[in-house]
Amino acid sequence: MEIQIDNLKKCFGEKVAVNIDHFQVHSGEMLGLVGNNGAGKSTLFRLMLDLIKADTGRVLMGDVNVAETENWKDWTGAYIDDSFLIDYLTPDEYLQFVARISGYSEEDMNNFLADYEKFMAGEVCGQKKLIRNLSAGNKQKLGIVAAMMLHPKVLILDEPFNFLDPSSQSAIKHLLTRYNQDTGATILVSSHNLQHTVEICPRIALLEHGVIIRDIANHNGEAIAELENYFEV
Repeated sequence: MEIQIDNLKKCFGEKVAVNIDHFQVHSGEMLGLVGNNGAGKSTLFRLMLDLIKADTGRVLMGDVNVAETENWKDWTGAYIDDSFLIDYLTPDEYLQFVARISGYSEEDMNNFLADYEKFMAGEVCGQKKLIRNLSAGNKQKLGIVAAMMLHPKVLILDEPFNFLDPSSQSAIKHLLTRYNQDTGATILVSSHNLQHTVEICPRIALLEHGVIIRDIANHNGEAIAELENYFEV
């Protein structure tokens, strides 16, 4: 699914959070979005998901303007933060809820979750805890798995490596890469972790003060040197 951004601008008071004249994400791409705190990464994702309204411009998924219809939600999965979760449910109850609205049978759900057992590491499903009482890392895992349960054509994840231990970070990299290869889904990932982003994303967009200042091809990991130079790592 292709994504197109045109004349997109969002201000909070006098602060310009996003200001993108034109940017296109091609169908089937894995795009990494990087930038310092306050660069506008999360705001851009929220605009793309119609969680906040743009001052000007538009975001198209395929030929659908996300601000004018909700049709795009049928093929889009996303996890931005734990506000996406229903925190008074247990993880099992929440996943059952997502499965029902996705048209899964119980067998379908169990088969799907079997592929994510290693990632969840026995710490999410089968727990008596309410979601609000989970660790930040386990909330992160639950949100990512729920987003992927929709079998999305577009998957948007904001800081998916946050709060995860090294084993879980490695697992999610493999899961995202495999999902992209198996389905041809368009995947957008924002992250402060340059190494993880470069490892899985053949294209990197560098955001500064709401503007995409560099669009970097990264087919063989060559983007890391340019990014480290920019961030003075």
